[in-house]
Amino acid sequence: MKDVVALVTGASRGVGRGIALALLAEGATVHVTGRTRSEAQAGLEGASRGSLEGLEQEAAALPGRLVVHPCDHSDDAETARVAETVKAGNRLDILVNNAWPGYENMVEDGDFTWPRPFWEQPVWRWEAMMGTALRAAFLTSRALAPVMVSARRGLIVNISFWAAQFYDGNAIYGMAKAAADKMAADFAHDLRPHDVAAVALYPGLVRTEAVMQNAGYFDLSNSESPRFIGHVIAGLWRDPALMSKSGQVLVAAELARQYDIADVNGYRPVPLTAADFAKG
Repeated sequence: MKDVVALVTGASRGVGRGIALALLAEGATVHVTGRTRSEAQAGLEGASRGSLEGLEQEAAALPGRLVVHPCDHSDDAETARVAETVKAGNRLDILVNNAWPGYENMVEDGDFTWPRPFWEQPVWRWEAMMGTALRAAFLTSRALAPVMVSARRGLIVNISFWAAQFYDGNAIYGMAKAAADKMAADFAHDLRPHDVAAVALYPGLVRTEAVMQNAGYFDLSNSESPRFIGHVIAGLWRDPALMSKSGQVLVAAELARQYDIADVNGYRPVPLTAADFAKG
């Protein structure tokens, strides 16, 4: 993928960071956005645990080229600035809309508000998921789709989850993920005449920094590394039948089976299905 140019939003930690590192490992030029520049800003003991500085340190050993754009996607002007910088290169093959502040502040004043009914949800959570995450995905895609349309090739990936289809503990979360799926489907409709694809992609349980800090609460036996979904996106990009998948909701572990992709430790995650959530 040495000639591939990608943009991954929200890449200072978690899934976005893993996707960026996986694409860099495959030789791509990867633009990333993130709010957390340093470990001091993150309140962490080491930069490698979740900051753009840490990402730069890891990227230095990989064959791809990393381009960092500090950006708070709650500010439309910052989102637009990044898009204009990427557009100036006249090339973008893959856009991964991952920026997601929706998991922040689950505990407020000692109260775990995440599972409360919708009428007791704080309004800031709506703003984080809808006003920041979804808006940024739309504005970034809107600004950069013309680059792909001009090249007559490209891939837009919205990172989503099964909460779009089944209740998963929080009503706003479900609405946001359903909107991400619908956004990908409608993008695909508009982009199809230009041979540009758009999909919604579901990870499984990912061993992010936050998950590992609370590992005692999770069954990690079928979990995925943060880089796994990035290698799957690379496989999707290489798929000669990519356009046949455009507009669909795709499960990363299922695609990995199709493309014969293992996780970084050699494990092959078992794909979650609707049945896993319907029974819950």
